[in-house]
Amino acid sequence: MDGRECSPLSGPGGVMTRSHDSDAYERARAVEEQMTDDERLSLVTSVMGTNPMSPVRDERIPEGTPMSAGYTPGVQRLGVPPLLMSDASLGVTNPGYREGDTATALPAGICLGATFNTRLAYTSGAMLGREAASRGFNVQLAGGVNLAREVRNGRNFEYLSEDPLLSGLLAGASVKGIQDQKVISTVKHFSLNCNETNRHWLDARIEEQAHRESDLLAFQIAIERGRPGAVMTGYNKVNGAYAGGNHHLITEVLKGDWKYPGWVMSDWGATPSWEFALAGLDQESGVQMDRLMWKNEPFVTDLPAALADGRLPRERLSDMVRRILGSMFTTGLDTPDEPPTVDLNAHRDLVLDTARQGIVLLKNDGILPDGLNQAARIAVIGGFAQLGVVTGTGSSAVTPPGGFAAVMKIGGPGIMGTARNLYLLPSSPLAELKKALPDKRIDFDPGMNPAEAALLAEKADIAVVFAIRVEGEGFDLADLSLPWGQDTLIDAVSRANPNTIVVLQTGNPVAMPWLDQVRAIVHAWYPGQAGGQAVTDILTGAVNPSGRLPITFPHSLDQTPRPQLAGLGSDWGTATTIAYDEGAETGHRWYAAQGHEPLFAFGHGLSYTTFEHSELAVTGGDNLTATMTVTNTGSRAGADVVQLYLTAAPDGPRLRLLAFERVELEPGASQTIDLRADRRLLARFNTEDHAWNLAPGRYRMAIGRTAHDHTLTGEADLDGSVFSA
Repeated sequence: MDGRECSPLSGPGGVMTRSHDSDAYERARAVEEQMTDDERLSLVTSVMGTNPMSPVRDERIPEGTPMSAGYTPGVQRLGVPPLLMSDASLGVTNPGYREGDTATALPAGICLGATFNTRLAYTSGAMLGREAASRGFNVQLAGGVNLAREVRNGRNFEYLSEDPLLSGLLAGASVKGIQDQKVISTVKHFSLNCNETNRHWLDARIEEQAHRESDLLAFQIAIERGRPGAVMTGYNKVNGAYAGGNHHLITEVLKGDWKYPGWVMSDWGATPSWEFALAGLDQESGVQMDRLMWKNEPFVTDLPAALADGRLPRERLSDMVRRILGSMFTTGLDTPDEPPTVDLNAHRDLVLDTARQGIVLLKNDGILPDGLNQAARIAVIGGFAQLGVVTGTGSSAVTPPGGFAAVMKIGGPGIMGTARNLYLLPSSPLAELKKALPDKRIDFDPGMNPAEAALLAEKADIAVVFAIRVEGEGFDLADLSLPWGQDTLIDAVSRANPNTIVVLQTGNPVAMPWLDQVRAIVHAWYPGQAGGQAVTDILTGAVNPSGRLPITFPHSLDQTPRPQLAGLGSDWGTATTIAYDEGAETGHRWYAAQGHEPLFAFGHGLSYTTFEHSELAVTGGDNLTATMTVTNTGSRAGADVVQLYLTAAPDGPRLRLLAFERVELEPGASQTIDLRADRRLLARFNTEDHAWNLAPGRYRMAIGRTAHDHTLTGEADLDGSVFSA
């Protein structure tokens, strides 16, 4: 089911509750009717536990409560449990909240995106839910869906891809995995939270049709598949109105068109006004952050007065509470199981498997997989490879078992400056290489001085350079270069040793002025707490790489929709407008529409074996389906990711990822794959009709190794249809 049709629960568009959910929401109504106004009002806010930005325990949090990102008191007399919320992008977040607590540190979301594996996403989510439940947390602030519209976005590593289908399917699977453990998951950040520069003052502008066919479609698919208990809004404005107070997005689209029954929470420090409740916001989150940002806790100080004088209709407050209660009862928070026993070894194995599947082999001229095994002397250079692997910075940081290998304070302007650090997870690539290759001489150079590193490299048979970049919440990248002179380092090493391999650890594409000088490039993203072993397994051939790029790598920023990023370098607090004029043509769609040939295309990823695609058969009618055969024609077992693209519709050329399937095959084995498109990816959203319009006529499609490299093509006629939003 990796990339087959994402069929909504009630047909094309809209979310319908099941009978169990209907019972839960009826119970929510009955419970809410018994509440006092004080109890109702307490349920629509959360407060932060003690942390470096809020060091004094809030009196609203009872003694003995584990500190976390958010706490909402329950109503014991009515069987309503408190809500304990934790950040969850890369695991159960803990730095600064609970001294001594650790959790499994997952690979970056974009690494999961590179797996193209929804089954793995579900399993990863279930693991996250178990670890949350074991600590008493019942809400995970997970489900990052935002599309990678901007390759400089500092938070892209938390998200999944540039494509709405891939992001929606993977996020939905992960959310379902979490919630199957009786832990609520969010999806976030609704919507267009695609840049970090002055995000509290950023106005994201986009046309309605384009929004529906891109970012909103990703959220819609994730919500249909995962049925999250909560949706978290973004910091930014969308078309002039803050996301948390955006009536069109929340009330008309999410709760209206999609019939979403759960609750909508703000991001932390993203609620400047109580009137956001009138636009559809159901809960103010982390009220201390609003006090810091806006000098007010509007749902605490202003909402009661608005209720008393009638500015807030009592029906609206009741709806806010019932949505929260309904999600609680649907997910089972009121009937929790015994805290699960967590098998940290099994969780480490899952993290290792995710990293192995997500690492992308970008370039290989034949030096891998046998080069390191045949070398007598290997130089390992840079990237703190002697200590560990990098992880993203900001609210997603997770302290792994045993603690960080190192934490280096970086800092910066704005509210997230104190949380900007270089975190190293204790999985040393150098140590893992020595363990895997005990008969080799492996020398290390820190890479601080390119000339010094070159001296070591020229004496080795192979040089492996580890290059890193710190990316995180609150900061966008100025460009795509590697910091701290690492491009110069790679240039010097590769000139000294023609057998140079580069291993990248970043959350975004990288400029590669040294591309033609190196023999192989491995992109490891932020590979999690077992990342050193995963990278070693790829380099030594113990594991066949199978990751595929979930984001397009440009030759330069001139190929992107915005070569100059609006507001970059402006003082913190500067109002900025970003016009997403590319509209629905995000990522690989943009490159196809502009006729650009990227550096590395969406879907690209090399293997140590070869695959052949054949026997494509396409059928039309009310929808498009395709059948094809994939064969492993090489000598190693490996995994292929079959990608089905729309290439042209009756109104002209149009590139869309329609479906995908990850297939694992032994040498010589074949498998027949059935793929079915989501009709919304074939249709266009008509803002006048307020519906999806699928035009009748001939559609062309292709099976691709990437969005730009197609192996098979076919055509089919589709019947015209109109279906709901």
